[in-house]
Amino acid sequence: MTKKKKSILSDQRFIVLLVIIVLCAIFSGMSKEFRQYTTILSMLDFSYYDLLMAIGVTFPLITGGVDLSIGTGMVAYALIAGTLIRNNNCPVALAMIICIVLGIAVGALNGVLIGVMNLPPFLATLCTCMITRGAGSLCSATPWPGLTQPGGWFHTIFKVTVGTGRSASRYPLGFLWMIILVLLMEYILNHTKFGRYTIAIGSNKEAAALSGINTKFYHVMVYVVCGLFTGLAAIAYAAVTPTVQPGTGAGLEMDAIGGVFVGGVAATGGYGSVIGTFVGIFVIMLLKTGLPYIGLQANWQQIITGIVLIVAVLIDILKEKKAAH
Repeated sequence: MTKKKKSILSDQRFIVLLVIIVLCAIFSGMSKEFRQYTTILSMLDFSYYDLLMAIGVTFPLITGGVDLSIGTGMVAYALIAGTLIRNNNCPVALAMIICIVLGIAVGALNGVLIGVMNLPPFLATLCTCMITRGAGSLCSATPWPGLTQPGGWFHTIFKVTVGTGRSASRYPLGFLWMIILVLLMEYILNHTKFGRYTIAIGSNKEAAALSGINTKFYHVMVYVVCGLFTGLAAIAYAAVTPTVQPGTGAGLEMDAIGGVFVGGVAATGGYGSVIGTFVGIFVIMLLKTGLPYIGLQANWQQIITGIVLIVAVLIDILKEKKAAH
């Protein structure tokens, strides 16, 4: 029985990978523009911050929680750090550290509200979502230093240009960093005490507490990890967005959370995979990138993405029912 369950759960990632291949074939066959290298580069650029948010929120979702503040938080941290660069001549490296520190601080706040004070995750993170959105709105539209400006080196973390003029070639270096982070966090989830306890809390919080696990501490830590990756996402967002706009970010968390569910995280918690999140987020990004190339506008993109999420959750429910029998 156990072997059967593991086999089904393992197949989830391969099924999603097959969906990615099918989507690529459909979009490539229907649009030659989609097949261009520049399109792939653009899709990768805008996938980095979604993927970073998704990696982070995987951990709260495995515990049966959620973090709705990651989208507005990401934008707020980028705005605050960008304002410090522009108005206070803050070094870009320090601004990047500030993004991470702000992310960890808000993540810790979420963790205390949920893990220690027992607020419902939806309510607690909705409140911090409003706080971060308001904090970002206090700043003005902020471009981080560009490629031709002093300090613009941070763009090369995600994309390197080799050569000049027409012979110049751009390489998505950020994709390599994403692979490394995914493998690192997959290892942490499956082979460390923190990962095992995260899964245990999601499976049965009361049983985990009775077995001696400090559930409050680890509940806080999953949100700290989520905040850390939101801070990293803020850096990636600033690197690919010409100007970070205040009052934005609401809704961006849905792409990240949607990718996590598509990747196979159980809707009720207790199971998940960072590699699954990785392939799941690319289903979302392919839909966002590819649908306009076949003539479907934003409204249809949202409808189709919503349907994909419903199917992913239904598959998870059916798997749970089948495993129970």
